Amino acid sequence: MVRHNNQLPDNLPQLQNLIKRDPDSYKDDFYQQYQHFLSSMEIFALNPSEESKSLEELVMFIAQVAQCYLELCVKFPQHLVDLLKNHATTLDPIMRNCFVKALILMRNKNIIPAIDLLELFFQLLSCPDKNLRSFLQAHIITDIKNMNSKHKDMKLNSTLQNFMYSMLKDANPKAAKMSVDIMIELYKKNIWNDAKTVNVIATVGCFSKITKVLVASLKFFLGHDDDEKGSDDSDSDNDVDLKGAIMQNRVNKKTKKRKKQLEQIKKQAIKAQKKKRNAPAFNFSGIHLIHNPQGMAEGLFKQLQSTNERFEVKLMHLDVISRLIGIHNLFLFGFYPYITRFLQPHQRQVTRIMQFAAQASHELVPGDIIEPILKTIANNFITERNSSDVMAIGLNATREICMRCPLAMGEDLLRDLAMYKTYREKSVMMAARSLIMLYREQLPALLHKKDRGRLTEAQAERKIRAYGEVEVHKTIPGAEALLKSSKEIDLGSESESDANDGAWVNVTHSEDEAGNGDDDTGEDDDIDEDEDENEEEDDGDDESEDTNIDKEENDELPACSDAEKKERKTYKSSIEKSSKNAELRILDAKEAAQELAMTRIFTDEDFKRINAAQLKKTVTNARKRPLEKEREEFVKLNSIEMIYKKRKHDKESRLETVKAGRQDREKFGWKDGRKNENSSKTNRENRKNKNFQMMRHKARSKVKKSFRDKQKALRKHLLHQKKMK
Repeated sequence: MVRHNNQLPDNLPQLQNLIKRDPDSYKDDFYQQYQHFLSSMEIFALNPSEESKSLEELVMFIAQVAQCYLELCVKFPQHLVDLLKNHATTLDPIMRNCFVKALILMRNKNIIPAIDLLELFFQLLSCPDKNLRSFLQAHIITDIKNMNSKHKDMKLNSTLQNFMYSMLKDANPKAAKMSVDIMIELYKKNIWNDAKTVNVIATVGCFSKITKVLVASLKFFLGHDDDEKGSDDSDSDNDVDLKGAIMQNRVNKKTKKRKKQLEQIKKQAIKAQKKKRNAPAFNFSGIHLIHNPQGMAEGLFKQLQSTNERFEVKLMHLDVISRLIGIHNLFLFGFYPYITRFLQPHQRQVTRIMQFAAQASHELVPGDIIEPILKTIANNFITERNSSDVMAIGLNATREICMRCPLAMGEDLLRDLAMYKTYREKSVMMAARSLIMLYREQLPALLHKKDRGRLTEAQAERKIRAYGEVEVHKTIPGAEALLKSSKEIDLGSESESDANDGAWVNVTHSEDEAGNGDDDTGEDDDIDEDEDENEEEDDGDDESEDTNIDKEENDELPACSDAEKKERKTYKSSIEKSSKNAELRILDAKEAAQELAMTRIFTDEDFKRINAAQLKKTVTNARKRPLEKEREEFVKLNSIEMIYKKRKHDKESRLETVKAGRQDREKFGWKDGRKNENSSKTNRENRKNKNFQMMRHKARSKVKKSFRDKQKALRKHLLHQKKMK
């Protein structure tokens, strides 16, 4: 059968369609096109910088139907790979994109192995073509994600990671930056979320001489703060867009198109709200997976001291170093004097520097090392020559540092700062009280006796640890609660006088009073004046009793008889005996609880009872909620910058005050100044509404006269007056 008017050699899309339907019938036609491709490639290789439209069409045609003739197309991918390797930078951009798309097309059909193609694409990242680099980055991430979708290919991942390690050391800044971006993106997508990826970024990226690679690596260890801010911004943008669209719909002309657009924006806003309500998914922070955090912190600190980068990059260094020190409890004593230099009120981003100082504080750092930071903050911020906001921020920063290293605070400095609890500005007062509340829990002995407050049962049981001392529990804390009766344990009992009778008090309490308050923010006045006065009275009574007993011991008063002395001695011995009995009871309860923990598996109900009992120990009759605040891993900037300020009125409250001010006020007149609406207007008022041409001659008289004209007018006026006389 002879084909007349055969147009297939020139019409490649038609031939492609026919081959996919019936490959065997058109094998000869394909072979003819493939030979044409080989000859065109030889010609193109002589001058690769020129575009060849016919070769571009042939390459895409063969890539589309290569799976139909695998035997004929065995060497086809290799031809493209060799051409890209040899002439990557000199190739015409259009032809280079064509070859890359053809290889990706065959990779999607599993004709090319993944490792060879990905290594080629990593090499092509150094090409001076931004569109190509972004296209390759998206494909590399998608391809590796698809390969690890069902199960992780550890061999492939290890090979690619080793190749990426070498790419990060590449002298080409664009290739190195693209490589670190790919690794970070794969980590965020939980594909390469292992320690090897993290340590490659830590050892190579964070010490790169290329600024963009350095910044990207440091941002990686700072977590996903930027992403979260971006999501918050997008949510707020959605709200703004929705309000704006509703307002436009009210004002503009009503059309079907605008109505449809408004409905779409409403749907997007509803979706955004649902996303916001869903529980967020967090990745395990990469800073925990570093093999040598001490070495990394020392290296970054040395790099920081010698760098000439801009201030924002230095802040990133400080942030990463402080997080390393705080999380891994490192020793880097040179960091604290370095950061002290920046603690000035006029310093740019000084609140962030305070945040880094707090993050770098932990219990294993000697108090003498951190004490200069506290003194610098006290001298530069917490002084009356500064504004109340500056003082409050200084007190908040002091609290955050002392929360992580309580031994850094000296007794004299703490008592000086505690005196601000009665300061005239409420922001300073609340910040000072939050510091007092912290040391009530941590080290109440450093506070003045009137500031210690009434000790809770948990505070009385707590042992004050010295520097470096570790508290070792022999049993589950609070297991003694299981030895008592299993009555309902509620927080906030108002009668704790029955606490020694062996059973818990069953008293209900409102959720508002027993809620989880945040004492450190200073929103509630936990230190009431009445309470302080009562405490001072109680303390004074205790002191008087102690002094009386001591006097009776040391001084022989002639007024006291022998019988009275004997009674007082017996009274004192009975007190000592009762305290010893109480200590013995506590020891017996702990031994019994330890034996119970060794012989029994606790259930969820048991742990609920233990938690309730432990919570009850943290409150007293005067204090209806626990004071303890768990130490967070990172210091939030909001905890330093958040100060008490009087909230502004909203629109409704402002309107109420405006209406209240109008009640007893006289009514104003008309807009034109008339008190009586029936009275006529003056000529001067009517003149304003007349045509200018009618009043033109009047306007001329208003021209400013010269001094000479004024003299003439005055002389004329005086002569006229003289004649009249």
